[in-house]
Amino acid sequence: MKLLEGKVASAAIKENLKNKIAALQSANKKVPHLAAILVGNDPASETYVNSKVKNCHEIGMLSTLVRYESTITEAELLNKIDELNEDENIDGILVQVPLPPHISEKKVTLRIRPEKDVDGFHPVNVGNMVLDYPSFISATPYGILLMLQHYGIETSGKNVVVIGRSHTVGTPISILLSRNNATGNATVTLCHSRTKDLPSVCRQADIIIAAIGKPKFVTADMVKENAVVIDVGINRVKDASKKSGFALKGDVDFENVAPKCSYISPVPGGVGLMTIAALLMNTFKAATLKVEG
Repeated sequence: MKLLEGKVASAAIKENLKNKIAALQSANKKVPHLAAILVGNDPASETYVNSKVKNCHEIGMLSTLVRYESTITEAELLNKIDELNEDENIDGILVQVPLPPHISEKKVTLRIRPEKDVDGFHPVNVGNMVLDYPSFISATPYGILLMLQHYGIETSGKNVVVIGRSHTVGTPISILLSRNNATGNATVTLCHSRTKDLPSVCRQADIIIAAIGKPKFVTADMVKENAVVIDVGINRVKDASKKSGFALKGDVDFENVAPKCSYISPVPGGVGLMTIAALLMNTFKAATLKVEG
């Protein structure tokens, strides 16, 4: 069994981006700039946004963190997005979710210009992805592709089972892995709450991608020998032994599943780090496309 370590794969991606950004600086060209908006003080959101900002700084990318109290009105937030859309110094915009109940995530997503939508959530980017046109791919599916590429995991002709049909992970990765390209050509089964005999379906899989949001959902009896298992889940589970009072667990019962796998991603330390690397890739792409255009 080998670990699909997000730390190792993301470090390679970040080093490559760092060199490219240094080259831009040497040529007196614009450095990519990411703007992140954080509304409220949700601890998980704080952690995610701070990590994104930290990673930007590590590779020489500019970042701006815009903070608002949870009492900000929807109109005020949309106006700020309009301002960032018009700011030529800003290449990528992300708004950390979840948002307070009085703010529509749909309106926020639609307000960000597609060419600055480095999270890849805007319908224009999603539609272009489905049609295999140039687009920003949602960061987590993109991160999974980058992980597969880094570790040389063969997908062509493989049976892939994706558990979870969300529009941010399950559905896009199922489409991307079926593409006729180097990280595709797989036969993909997209499973969900209505799938009959899910364990039997999973046992046919060469690659399982678990993105259902339920801790330890994938058990050893669902996985065939030498399968590749990619765990997208990040679940907070109460753990009195931890100082914080909780532990992070994936959607896979790692301890019992890992011995059966050829490769498996850990939680934490797996797909989450790749998601951030993919976000940095998208931001660099947004800046480069704008310069080239």
